Amino acid sequence: MSEDLWHLDAPIDAELTAPQALTGSVTLIVPTFNESGNVAELLRRLGDALPDHLPCAVLFVDDSTDDTPAAIEKAAADHPFPVSVLHREVAEGGLGGAVVEGIKRADTDWIVVMDADLQHPPHLVPELVGEGERTGADLVVASRYIAGGSRAGLAGSYRIAVSRGATWLTKGLFPRALRGISDPMSGFFAMRRSAVTAEALKPLGYKILLELAVRCRPREVAEVPFVFQERFSGESKSTAREGMRFLAHLASLRSATPPARMIGFGLIGFSGFVPNLAALWLLTHAGMHYLPAEIVANQAGVLWNFVLIETLLFRDRRRHRHWADRVGRFALLANADLLLRIPLIAVFVARFGMEVLPATALALVTTFVLRFAATEALVYLPRRTSATSATSATSATSATSATSATSATSATSATSAAPTHPDVPSEAGRHTRS
Repeated sequence: MSEDLWHLDAPIDAELTAPQALTGSVTLIVPTFNESGNVAELLRRLGDALPDHLPCAVLFVDDSTDDTPAAIEKAAADHPFPVSVLHREVAEGGLGGAVVEGIKRADTDWIVVMDADLQHPPHLVPELVGEGERTGADLVVASRYIAGGSRAGLAGSYRIAVSRGATWLTKGLFPRALRGISDPMSGFFAMRRSAVTAEALKPLGYKILLELAVRCRPREVAEVPFVFQERFSGESKSTAREGMRFLAHLASLRSATPPARMIGFGLIGFSGFVPNLAALWLLTHAGMHYLPAEIVANQAGVLWNFVLIETLLFRDRRRHRHWADRVGRFALLANADLLLRIPLIAVFVARFGMEVLPATALALVTTFVLRFAATEALVYLPRRTSATSATSATSATSATSATSATSATSATSATSAAPTHPDVPSEAGRHTRS
C-alpha cells in the first residue's frame, strides 16, 4: 500500500501496532474521503472545543481523490494541536480500514474516532474522554438513541428507517457483544488504546464501532447522548454498495467462530437446494435419466454455494489461495461428494421407494458435516508452504532489522535524538512530508 504521511516532526513508524501509551492523551482519528469543504471548519471547532491542558493530536487518514490533503495542511497551519495526514493510495477496508491504520499509529491513552463532515459535534470530544475517565469504561459511545440524543441530522425518512433497521439487526445478531451499546451504528466514540488489538480487526466498510465491539470485547462500556447534525458540506457517502458491504460485514462477524461458520455453511447449503432441485426438475422433465441429471444439476448448487460462501463466510481467508485454486478445490469436493450421495440416493429411491427430490434432499443433509469440514480444511485454511515461507521471511526480516537498528543507533549517537512521541510534539503548525 502506497502512503503519504504529512506530520510535524519525525515520521510515524508504519509498522507500529502496540505502542506505549501517553497517559491522559488523545489521538483523534478522522477518516476522510473527498471532504475538502469540511476540514477547515472541523479543525476550527476542534480548536474551540478542546481544552488547552489536554494532550491531543489529530490524525486524518485520507482516501480522497480530491484536494483534501492540501486543504488539511492549509487549515492546520494555525491549529493549536498537532495535525497529521496519512494519505492512502489504496483504500483497503474502506472507512473502517482507514480507522485501523490510524489505530496502529496512535500512541496515546485514548483514541477518539469521528467523521469529518461535522455531523459528529466536536464539542463532545472532551465529554467522551471525560466519561471514560470518570467511569473507568474502555469504550464510550456517542449515542443517538438514549435520553438527550437525536438522529435529527439524518436526511429523510428512508435513511432513518434504514439506520433503525440496521441497529435492530446488529443488536439481534450480537446481543452479548453489544450489551450496553444502544447505537452500534454510531461512528463517534472514544476507546482506550490498551483495549484495542489492531491485528484482530478485519473491517469492511464504514461500521467500525461494530467491528471493535465484536472483536475486541471492551470490558466496560459507557454512553454519552449526542444530536446527529446535518452535513456541513459535500454529499453523503452512504450508497447501496455500502449497504451490501455492511451486510457482508455482518455475515463475516457472525461467522467468526467454527460453530457459527458451520451454521452459516448449513444455511447456505440449504439455500443451494433451490438451484440444485430446480435444475434437476428441468432436466428430468426434459427426459434425462435422474442419475446423470443429478450430476449436471449439482453444478448449479455448487456455483451458488461457492459464491455465497466466498462472500459471506470466508471473505477474509480468500487471500490464502488464488481464486482459481479455490474454485477448483471447491468444485472437486462438491462433486466428490456425489460419490457418496448418488449411492445414497439410489438406495433411498430403489429400496425405500422415495421420490427423487426428497431422496436428494435427504442425501444432502446426510453428508453436510463432512462437506463443511473438508471445505474449511482443504479450500480456506492457509497452505503449509506459505506458513514456512512466512517464518523464513520473518527470520530474515528480523536479522535485517537488527542490522538496521545497530546502524540507526550509531547514527543517532552522532546526531540529536528524535522526539519520543512524534504524534504529540510540543510544537504545532509546521508540516513536513515523508
